[in-house]
Amino acid sequence: MNTTKITVTADVLADVQKVWVAFTDPKHITKWNFAIDEWHCPSASNDLRIGGKYVARMEAKDGSFGFDYSAVYNEIIPNEKIVYTLDDGRVVETTFKNVDGQTKVTTVFDAEDQNPMEMQQQGWQAILNNFKKYTEQ
Repeated sequence: MNTTKITVTADVLADVQKVWVAFTDPKHITKWNFAIDEWHCPSASNDLRIGGKYVARMEAKDGSFGFDYSAVYNEIIPNEKIVYTLDDGRVVETTFKNVDGQTKVTTVFDAEDQNPMEMQQQGWQAILNNFKKYTEQ
């Protein structure tokens, strides 16, 4: 298993409680959880507890391709940290830190071996940028 870590980050102009809700509530997740405008997240479910399952449906808007992004939670500290393991065994950790009235969101994830590292970093960063844009509006 590849254990190379990739980090993406965004400074969100909102307090940590608002950021947490936007990041974890399925009604919000479906509004920001995609890397490019040709894709969308038509559904999401989130059992936010250790051992609970997270599932987000990712699809091309034209219906040509789609997949379920799903994971099981390992650690949850409300308004601070989420750690989960994806179905393929890779681990993802997201932290939320209050910095001068805004929230620094940092996600560190195990790279997969199907796509170049730069492509993975860019895709995850694009999703996090969508999250920032959505949460700040």
